[in-house]
This record gives sequence, structure tokens and C-alpha cells, in this order.
Amino acid sequence: MLTKQQLCKAPASDYMNEAQRDFFKNSLLSLKQQAQAHIETIKQQLANPPECNDEADRAQYEDDMYLNLRLVNREHLLVRKIDSALRRLQTGEYGYCQETGDPIGIARLLIRPTAEFGTDSKVINEEKEKFYAS
Repeated sequence: MLTKQQLCKAPASDYMNEAQRDFFKNSLLSLKQQAQAHIETIKQQLANPPECNDEADRAQYEDDMYLNLRLVNREHLLVRKIDSALRRLQTGEYGYCQETGDPIGIARLLIRPTAEFGTDSKVINEEKEKFYAS
């Protein structure tokens, strides 16, 4: 299996070859497993609340659980993005911008393995979101 260093040093002509696809598939599966384990841990915490006799303790617990619920939501979103990336791997679309069809790039995929857009397209889309959100 490739290492990150080998992946970064590979020539552009090798982009998304079988070894690279295997590397990212394993990386995505590992990331998914970590997210699912984190979700399960938080669910266990929610299922077994501590006994809080003090109002301040109860308030702190509720704040902590609110943050944990937000984390669970984010983890669920991440799992969906990972599943989408795994489907793109199967169809041969992984690693290519969904807007332009250009390679996203190994460096970007190492940072964000679920990336759907190249850097340029992502920046343009974020600028559009800012404009229309105002």
C-alpha cells in the first residue's frame, strides 16, 4: 500500500491509478469507522446520563449534551459525504471536480478526502454563497 509521501511524489500521469484509489478507499473507510465509533460513544453517553442533584451540574450536563448532539449531527453528515466519495470511487469519478471534471489533486484529497470540487470551483461557489446569503 502507498504511503502519503509516495502518493505526493507520484507523477501527474499516475493520477487516480489503482494504487491511489485503494489508498483513498482505505482512508475513507477508516475515517468512516472513526466517525461511526464516535457517534456510538456519544449515543452511549446520552443513554446513561449521570445523576445531577445540583442545578449547576444539570445545566452543565445539558450544555455538554447539546454540544455532543451537534457533534453527532456533524459526524452523520461526514458519514454521508464519505459514502458519496466511496460511490464516486466505484464509478471512477473520485478525485475529479464535479463541476469542471479537472483533477482535484492529491494534496487536497489528503487534507479533505471527501472533496467534491477543485480549489478554484470551491472558492467560486463559496463566493456565490456569500453573495446570495446577504
